[in-house]
Formats: sequence, structure tokens, C-alpha cells
Amino acid sequence: MAEYFYDSYAIIEYLRGNRAFQKYFKEPRGVTTRFNLIEVYCRLLDDPDFAEEVYSSFSSVLVDPTDGQLKRAMVMRRELKGKGLNISYADAIGYLVARDRKARFLTGDNEFKDVPHVEFVK
Repeated sequence: MAEYFYDSYAIIEYLRGNRAFQKYFKEPRGVTTRFNLIEVYCRLLDDPDFAEEVYSSFSSVLVDPTDGQLKRAMVMRRELKGKGLNISYADAIGYLVARDRKARFLTGDNEFKDVPHVEFVK
């Protein structure tokens, strides 16, 4: 079972060469969803070939959330927004999938700084 869930933020920082994230990606120790990966792809579209390469290279660690997980993630997102946390749909889905898989949600997104089950790295 994966130790970590790779949030879009973590993948981007890894690709930028941020040393703080490198150890989490040396051997695939995590998973991500298509929702997170498509956020990364979108950010990389200034270089379409690189965007394709990254998307392909992370396809081996993709997990597909169930319909139940998707619905629960949206309920959770709404609750967190009520507490002042502004997270994306992809983040909500990823965080819920991470919790269900008993994996740490790897991110540096400030919205997750003090949230349980998060591996917060900058």
C-alpha cells in the first residue's frame, strides 16, 4: 500500500527540483488521481511535449476513486469551506482518497498546513 498521496502541488514541486520533495518520489511511494494529474498537465501546457511526458510517467501510480468517494469528497469539501478552507475539487478528492488508503496527503499547499493526515512540505 502507498505511503503517500501525491497532491498536484507536490508533483509540481518535485518537477521543479525542490529538494524537499525529492525523497518522496525516488521510488514510487505514492499514488495520485487523474484529477490531480490533469491539474499538473494543465500547468505544464506551455511545453506540451513535457506535459505529455509527465502525464504518461505518472500513469503507473494512478488510482481511480469510486463514486462513493467522489460524493463523500464533495461533502467534505463543503464542510471544509464552511471552516474557511478553500480547496479545489481535485484536492478534496485526493485528500479523501488518501485518508481511505491510510496514506499521508503530500502537499505544500497552505490550505492543508494544519490538517490531520497531511505530510506538509515546503
